[in-house]
Amino acid sequence: MTPPPAGAVVTGAGRGLGRLLAALLVERGYRVLVTDIDEAAARATAQKLGPDVLWATVDVRDEEQVAAARDHVMTEAGRLDIWVNNAGVLATGPAWEQPPEARRLMLEVNVLGTVNGTVTAIEAMRDAGGHIVNIVSLAGLTAVPGEAVYAASKHAAIGFSLSTLADLRLAGIEDIDISCVCPDGIWTPMLHDKLDDPASALSFSGRLLQPTDVVTAVRKVLDRPRPVTSVPGWRGLQVRLADAFPGFGLRALPLMVARGRRVQHRMSARLRQGA
Repeated sequence: MTPPPAGAVVTGAGRGLGRLLAALLVERGYRVLVTDIDEAAARATAQKLGPDVLWATVDVRDEEQVAAARDHVMTEAGRLDIWVNNAGVLATGPAWEQPPEARRLMLEVNVLGTVNGTVTAIEAMRDAGGHIVNIVSLAGLTAVPGEAVYAASKHAAIGFSLSTLADLRLAGIEDIDISCVCPDGIWTPMLHDKLDDPASALSFSGRLLQPTDVVTAVRKVLDRPRPVTSVPGWRGLQVRLADAFPGFGLRALPLMVARGRRVQHRMSARLRQGA
């Protein structure tokens, strides 16, 4: 008999997509620990989601803070079933124009944060199993002009996730799953200030997702773990094709960037009219 849901952790859950993912897990009966580097946001989200929802201030770059979050939810819920690595940072522009601290922040949060959360969760799941869901990006599957360091961090995150999943299977561990969800651009606070930013145009070149689109994808993955899920699926096929034929992909990028700029201009005009 499958045991009832127990503990779940969502990083970067103080706002945006992370908050909705925490709500999904609360809805499914998990004892959820909301974590965020912003203490006030983590507390507010937990209070909004219900009296039994836990919260903690966690900088995912700090392994000790991540481990403390794991121990906290284990103490309160008895075991850890789900860990969602959602915390992420985006800064746009050519790598040579970005300050070193911006490049370092993206690599540390997006890569080291994913590594810390995944390894910490595996340590807690060795006895009873569990599921790690890493929110990555389509930027982890292809070249993204204007987001080179961000794309590098997401390539690293997906490479780490899939390699660790392979290591688990080679070690004979079948009851711990790792699923990477790779969404296109999402209309969350990460993009709210990017409408006038040409360097982020590619994030607007597909169908700009709503956070609920990603929540739907995560809901499906929770029911049926998959190593990689692209959102939407057709964009995943598109970027993989471009990655398989990089010469073709690079030639097509100016068209995609131009499309993204048109979307940015339309959205910016609508917001100004509604102001």
